[in-house]
Amino acid sequence: MASVELPARGRLERHLDGIVTENRFTIAVVFPAIGAVALLASAEALFPEPLRFNPYLLLFGIAVMRLPLVAGVAPLLTRKAAAGVVILCAYTYAIEFVGVFTGYPYGSFEYGIDLGPMIGGHVPAALPLFFLPLVVNAYLLCLLLLGGRARRALVRVPIVVLAVVGMDLALDPAAVSLGFWAYDGGGSYYGVPWMNYAGWILSATVAVTVLDASFDRKAVFARLDRCRFMLDDLVSFVILWGVVNAYFGNWVPVALAAAFGYGLWMTDRFDIPAR
Repeated sequence: MASVELPARGRLERHLDGIVTENRFTIAVVFPAIGAVALLASAEALFPEPLRFNPYLLLFGIAVMRLPLVAGVAPLLTRKAAAGVVILCAYTYAIEFVGVFTGYPYGSFEYGIDLGPMIGGHVPAALPLFFLPLVVNAYLLCLLLLGGRARRALVRVPIVVLAVVGMDLALDPAAVSLGFWAYDGGGSYYGVPWMNYAGWILSATVAVTVLDASFDRKAVFARLDRCRFMLDDLVSFVILWGVVNAYFGNWVPVALAAAFGYGLWMTDRFDIPAR
């Protein structure tokens, strides 16, 4: 029987799946491990100036670690889902501009490290690359953990929101310790004010609601069943921020990162083969 040629989008998605599948260990384990060492070496001024917190190396590493999530979600991008992603990107920029200029809802803060091109000189252009994966990873993990209970929006949405906030409770202390940004007056939680997390509850609620309304949940479950690497970006999160927090003695964030690792193990996704 003659094979049927896939349309261009299908060929691209299959090619991307193949790249990620063949390089799972490198992408999800080696890259975050090297990234953690590079960030710590930069923080301790062990790298020469051109390499110290180099924004383009930083963005390249993040982009590589995001590949499993991008490849996993790509087949789910209907017009409705793509519109939802555009809305989320716009929201990400808008809430960050409000935060930078008003101090709300996250508290007053300033960026301390060059994160690449800036919009208006105030907000990193790559901001959605940092924010949206937190929301999507939390959403996918919670769908798997909840199983049939995920059918109820009153269960699904609040739990995903809490998971997103939990991810920031692990991430923000590490970022502050590295000097990525700093809050005016510091904060009682590893230099982060509690107001920041009240802001994250608001941001996560909006983002999760938009995400949940934009994607076909049955299609998401089906893709999760077929795609073993779809949560590998969360593996990178656990390794990268777990190591950085451990170096600085931020033990509560370390425990939170480990909790997400346990969640991955519970969903039978912590199975990256070494190559």
